[in-house]
Amino acid sequence: METYDVIVIGAGFGGPVAAKKCADAGLKTLMVERSGIPGEKVISGLVIPIYGFLFGPAFIRNGNPPIERPICSVVNRIVKGGKIAFTDHSLKVPAPVVLGYSAYCKPFCTWLADRAVESGAILRTSTTVTDLIVEGGSVRGVITETGEALRSRIVIDSGGTQNMLSIKAGIRKKFVPEAIELYMIWDFEMPKADVDRVFGTSMEFFHAMPEEKIGAPLGYGSTLYFFTYRDSIHPGLGQFLITEGKVPNVQKLLRDYFSNFTATVTRWKQDIAPHAKLRGVMWDVCPIYAGLLPETREMPIYSDGFLIVGDAAGFEAAAFGDGVPNAWFSADIAADTAIEALAAGDTSRSFLARYEEKIKADPFIIHTISDGRRWNMREILKSRDENEFRRKVRDHWGIGAFRYGNMGGPCLRAARRAVAEDGKSISSWLNMFRRYYANWEQNRFDRLSTD
Repeated sequence: METYDVIVIGAGFGGPVAAKKCADAGLKTLMVERSGIPGEKVISGLVIPIYGFLFGPAFIRNGNPPIERPICSVVNRIVKGGKIAFTDHSLKVPAPVVLGYSAYCKPFCTWLADRAVESGAILRTSTTVTDLIVEGGSVRGVITETGEALRSRIVIDSGGTQNMLSIKAGIRKKFVPEAIELYMIWDFEMPKADVDRVFGTSMEFFHAMPEEKIGAPLGYGSTLYFFTYRDSIHPGLGQFLITEGKVPNVQKLLRDYFSNFTATVTRWKQDIAPHAKLRGVMWDVCPIYAGLLPETREMPIYSDGFLIVGDAAGFEAAAFGDGVPNAWFSADIAADTAIEALAAGDTSRSFLARYEEKIKADPFIIHTISDGRRWNMREILKSRDENEFRRKVRDHWGIGAFRYGNMGGPCLRAARRAVAEDGKSISSWLNMFRRYYANWEQNRFDRLSTD
């Protein structure tokens, strides 16, 4: 029976961060991934907010990961009668400074896993963990789909939303339907020259009242968004499994919303559709409102010999529907906790309680999972106040997103802490902006193990 110091479940966005840090500390570390290639099971693409890069693990900031496009602005459009009734583009920064970077999940997760392997972590792909080894109430390893037992002193679970291990072990419960969003992404090829001309370095959101039928009722899902990549675009939509107390046919509604958008909205018909070619439709689920609901927010994130990170712990950002920065932050904290526990020879629940303490002290995790701005969009359904609608759009997705009470406060606190710990932090950030932008312009990134 193979034995390790640490077993990390999942090689998505969080797992490799934990595995690399544990391996760097000299721990015998195994990372188990169910797909053949890291990131293969993660939905195709996303935009990662800048605070993840600025305040996340240094090896990401100092590396050359495969980004698809720098995002320097967010354009918000309110649709009425198929036409653009209002546009807000208050949230923008000058290049090479960015608000985030778009990326395809498969190459980015492979890049992360490569860094963990370089540090000495062992990666096993095409291996599904189906159960935990529990002895005397403590987790002591994992069991794979073939019945193979892999023992460890600590297990870090970064298996994602649909991972059932902590539920089978009696540590957590299933997310309630009110917290789960089903979302669909349409993947369109679009020549880089056309993406550059139509979108530039921006991403777009289309907001509308429910009667426009181009998105879920306000506060009950994602506004229609367009993520932009090097030579492709991703329109995306989401809706919660329970909406206004009912259980709708969400998959059908999402298709209907997008069909209505493409049939009626002039921005799509005139500027985008003539240059875009559909190549795939994808769907997934995420627990976006987990942090807003007491029954999910209060679920345990650790147990004897066991730590839970990222989406598996319900760390999706409620306002943005993004989980990557929190996956990085929580994985980094979990690795620190595992290193401390193994050095002390104590992997008990009482010792690992410091993991939750550190999570609560993080500037971003609790703040982002409990951010109710999107939830509170439901108020407009009652008021029907168009001026309020515009204000909330600007406050949520426009320049107001960085008010102190929104994301401005956490970013400022994190920046102060980073500079206090390392006086070279600012130069590190500036170097990252310049290097990432040059890498994108030249299409030059670190070589991947899958190349």
